[in-house]
Parts: sequence; C-alpha cells; structure tokens
Amino acid sequence: MKVRSDISRTYLSLHTWVGICSGLLLFIGFFAGSLTMFKAPIDRWLSPPAQQINALDNLADIDSLVSQFIQQYPDARDGFNLYLNHAENVAPISWKKSGPRSHQLQFDSKRWQASLNEQGELYTQVIQPSILAKMIDMLHQTAGIPFVIGGEYLGVYLMGVAAVLYFLALVSGLILLLPTLMHNFFAVRQKKNKKRFWLDSHNLVGITSFPFHVIISMTVIVFAFHDLFYGGLEAVVYGDETMFGPRSENVAEPYDLKDILPATQLIKRIEKQVPEFEVQRLKYQDLETTRASIRASIISPDHMARGAVTSYIAINPYTGVIDSSWVPAQGNNWNGTVTSFFALHFGSYGGNVIRWVYFFLGLAGAFLFYSGNLLWLESRRKKQIKGEVSVKQARNTRWMASATVGISLGSVAGVILAMVAGKWFYAFADNINYASLNVYYGIFLAAVAWAFIRGAASAAVHLLYLCALACLAIPLTTLSSLLWPEHIWANTSLTTLSVDFTGLLFALFFFKMATLTTKRANQGDKDSVWSVKN
Repeated sequence: MKVRSDISRTYLSLHTWVGICSGLLLFIGFFAGSLTMFKAPIDRWLSPPAQQINALDNLADIDSLVSQFIQQYPDARDGFNLYLNHAENVAPISWKKSGPRSHQLQFDSKRWQASLNEQGELYTQVIQPSILAKMIDMLHQTAGIPFVIGGEYLGVYLMGVAAVLYFLALVSGLILLLPTLMHNFFAVRQKKNKKRFWLDSHNLVGITSFPFHVIISMTVIVFAFHDLFYGGLEAVVYGDETMFGPRSENVAEPYDLKDILPATQLIKRIEKQVPEFEVQRLKYQDLETTRASIRASIISPDHMARGAVTSYIAINPYTGVIDSSWVPAQGNNWNGTVTSFFALHFGSYGGNVIRWVYFFLGLAGAFLFYSGNLLWLESRRKKQIKGEVSVKQARNTRWMASATVGISLGSVAGVILAMVAGKWFYAFADNINYASLNVYYGIFLAAVAWAFIRGAASAAVHLLYLCALACLAIPLTTLSSLLWPEHIWANTSLTTLSVDFTGLLFALFFFKMATLTTKRANQGDKDSVWSVKN
C-alpha cells in the first residue's frame, strides 16, 4: 500500500505536533494510571498496623455489629460502610462525618471505624487515613494541575483536550506506518543507530497497543466532559426519569430503624440474585428517610464492572427489594454500554491478569510519549546538520529536552518518594496527606528546575538514579520497621510484600537505565542534546 508523499507529510506533521503538545501531560497520566491498577495494595502497604482493628471471624457477628452500631451512633445513619473482606486498611465498619460532596480531595478528613471486641461489645477508633492512592488517581486524571474551575479540577478538562489530540496522533501515526506495517512490524534495529532503535521501539509499542490506546483516548474524552454529555442527555432524553441506576421507591413516611433487615439476610438475597458475584461491601445510606438504600459492591472476574474494581447492586434495607440495573447483563442496553466504557478504561474485568496487563500497557503508553519527544529532538538535530560535521542545538530544543526529562522523571520520582514519605510520616507528622502532597510537588518542581539548570543529558542520569533510589527505598522502609518498636510500619501479607518486591524490580530497572544513559551522555554524538559535551 502506498500513501502519497503530500498526504504522508501532512500526517507526519499532525502526528508530531499533537504528540508534542499532549505528550508530557499524557506521560504523567499513563504512569499514574498504571499505578491505579493497584490502588488497594498501595493503600494496604501504606496502612500501619497501629491503625488496624479487629476483623470479624464469624459472619453471624455482623448482625450484632450493625445493630449495636446504628443504635449507638445516630450521626452515622446517613451513611456508613460495612466491609465483608478483611485487609490491613479496612475495618468491619467505617464512616466519615457527613459533608458536601465534592470531586476534590479531602486532605483533612478523618475516618471512624468500628468492630467488636472479644466480649462482643462495640468499640470504635478514629484515624487519619492516607489518601495517597487517591492522590495518585487524581494525578492520573489531572496530570497534577491543581486549579479548580466550577468545582472540577482544571487538569481534568486539559486531559480531555489532550485525549482529543492523542486520538489524532494515534490515527495519523497508523496512517504513516501503513505502507511498511507488515515489513517492519517486529523490526527493532538496534545496531543501525540510536534514532532507528528508538523509532522502531516507538512504532512497535504504538502498533501492538493501538486498540488499548484508542479505548483509553475515547473514554478519557467521555470522563473529562461527562457532565456536559450527561446534562444534555438528561435534558433531551430522560427528563424527570433517573438516568442511571435504581429508581426511588414511592414511600410516604420515613422508615423506622426497628424494621431494618439483618445484614446477613440482605447478603443472602444479593447472593441469590447474582450467584456468580461475591459481596464485598454494603454501603448504607439515608437510613431514617424515605430514600433509605444500600449500594452493595460485588465482584466477579468473569464480568465487566461499573467501578474501578467492583460492580454495584442496590437493595432496600427494610424491604429487601433489589434493583440490579447496574449489574452486567441485568440492566438495559444503555447501562450496559456505560459499564463497558468504565470497564474498558479501568481494566475492571478478568481479575488480576487483566490488571497486570493494563499496568504494563500503561507503562508502555508512558514510554510511547517519552520516546516520541526523544525522536522529535533527534530529528531536529538531523535536519540542522545538512552536511556539517556538527551543529549547536537551538535554545528551544534544549528547553524541550530539559522539560521532557524533568517533567517525566520528576513525576516518577515524586510519586514514589511520596509513597515512601507517607509511610514514614505516620510516625512524625500530624497530617500525612499534606506531607505526601508537599513531597510530590517539591520533588517534581525540583526535578524540573534541575533539568533546566544542568541540561537534559546530565539531569537524565541524576534523575534516573533518584528514581532507582526511590524505588529501593520502598522495600528498605519495610525492612527498617524491624528496628522500630512495635513494628509500626510493616505489614507482612502477600499483597503488601508484593509492593516491596515490585519496588525492588523497578529499582534494578532504573539503575540499568541510568547506566546506559551515562554511557550515551559520555560517548554519544557531541552535538546531541543527550551529550554532556554539547
């Protein structure tokens, strides 16, 4: 297949400039997005044993716990969570003080949690939970741009615009590769020159993960502008009807707490309705109103999920009436379409296998944008040579190289060190969330400044070593708890130890990358922005 040269030049220009304009934002989004595949393990790793509370060994204790709780804590009847699975960061019951709903992070929020002691009596604890996993998710959604417009982060809208550019880059890149797609599909020519190696790697990653990137770009656009889309649909199509989920029952008088059904009975009804799912959480809401309801989080690796991990089903805590319109294959076609959008973006299907696949696809996406910038910078040098032995790089080229290194590696080092700091600050800081936030932005801004001060070649080596040391600090932090009284840091479950092991593997990866980058900086072409001699 042949593409006319003028069309090829047009699409090359389009691919280059939309990639440059959106690449650094998307690098942060993809790197942070890959980590969100394991938000729960990160939360569990961060949660110190000092905050853990007794698990319930017997399912029959749940009814006693809920009964005692709603009697003794009337202020929590507006909303609380009953967890059926035990983990380091999850108590049998948890709740927060009611307040206005917001898309923004709540750094000062406290969490109350409750369980039963050995005598079967209710006891509670108030903690300052880490929201670092949520911060990483927000970084994924906003690229770390914190300003707020109309109750929503500006970064969300900018990521939506970046996703539009990203889709154009995907389509134009595919058109450029069509003439040589079959011949050079798996060709990674390392011995020719460095630019050819990076170009082949960039093309291989882009083509092999093309369907994934199309899905992500389209769903990001929907998520970024969903208020506009939903508002238009509600006005034109749905009117007064509920757009998603269960419809409210017509109840004249508020429900009476003495009529509430036992939690175990509600769980059995849900399991009978959706036997292929496992119930993980019951979220009680508005218990003393006409709108009383429970939203149950249910999970099955064989079905697409509406949420990042779980699907949802609604049940009335007084009548036991179930609304399963959120459940895959039980709702209408529109709900099924929306569920597919969520599941394809979050990777919430297929269990841990798909979660790991999405993790590596997210990292591959970050590589795609990083390598795209490297290729643009090298192409600029090749165009400037024109028979000359060497050229002096223009200021804007040097600045772009510094920005690529500082923003990309600064975001990686910032996130990892914020994780490590969040673990240590439990022992020393009044509010670990502000501490983690300050660490991320402090490291990120310092990395960007360092890249501009030292230049891309030197800064890349320094920041890669910083990323390696930051990753190594994850398992070292856990090991250090052995020297601390009461082991306030260490969790020894397989899930939390997997975080330490992954940190160790990435430490080795970044050390290797730093070694290769050092070699290129010292031995590469002197007129390249990646040479310390430039």
